[in-house]
Amino acid sequence: MNQLAAAALALAADTIDGKLAAIAVLAQCTFNSVLSAPTGEIVRGCPLKPVRVQPKDLSPRSNMNTVAGRAALIHAVAHIEYSAIDLALDHAVRFTGLPARYYDDWIRVAIDEARHFQLLRAHLQSVGYDYGDFPVHDSLWEMAEKTAHDCLTRMALVPRLLEARGLDATPPIQKKLTQAGDVKAAEILAIILADEEDHVAIGDHWYRYLCAQQNLDPEASFRRLIQEYKAPWPQGPMNIKARLAAGFAQAELDVLAAGTRPQQTR
Repeated sequence: MNQLAAAALALAADTIDGKLAAIAVLAQCTFNSVLSAPTGEIVRGCPLKPVRVQPKDLSPRSNMNTVAGRAALIHAVAHIEYSAIDLALDHAVRFTGLPARYYDDWIRVAIDEARHFQLLRAHLQSVGYDYGDFPVHDSLWEMAEKTAHDCLTRMALVPRLLEARGLDATPPIQKKLTQAGDVKAAEILAIILADEEDHVAIGDHWYRYLCAQQNLDPEASFRRLIQEYKAPWPQGPMNIKARLAAGFAQAELDVLAAGTRPQQTR
């Protein structure tokens, strides 16, 4: 089966096990340097659970010293990884006319994200919970919908902005879990963090590629797009080591940390 056709089927799968099975099929597809986009409407399938709510309607974090509290935190991370499966698939099937490596990159990321999700889900199940037991918000996918018209904007505001926040947030979560005695969860997050550096780097690479094609300054354009789409400005403290490994320059991180936004034009 064509990789992109398999990716579209995986994106459309509307059960957890169905999506994971479709990803397993996708992983067996042979890389094809000549790819054609799937025909028909691009559909994202979502399971009935977890229930999706607005961020403001989520309950405050539970006590990390309880199993339920730790499970709620792990569930939130698992939802990010599940969403990231669909994001990577959508990056691949939505945008046309890019080099074959672009599609191969995002299909590989989708397979990685499925592996991350399975690790977290198995750990949840080991402590008596499962994915779907807690409500979630869908902010990552909402940004994907806002950027569905343009690959450059998508690469800037999803992998390079929102997903890069995971590089900053993961070490503090690891520390909390370790202090609460859940060493296994912290070890899983270490695996995820190492892979996510590569994933953000892929987004950074293709963002810069598209900026070069359009003769745009990538760093100034990034700040402009954050403002234009009213996206959350990167917040400190940043994981400088991970962000540098993912393609950010120190000078850009200094500007972002200072909150230096582009000047408003009249």
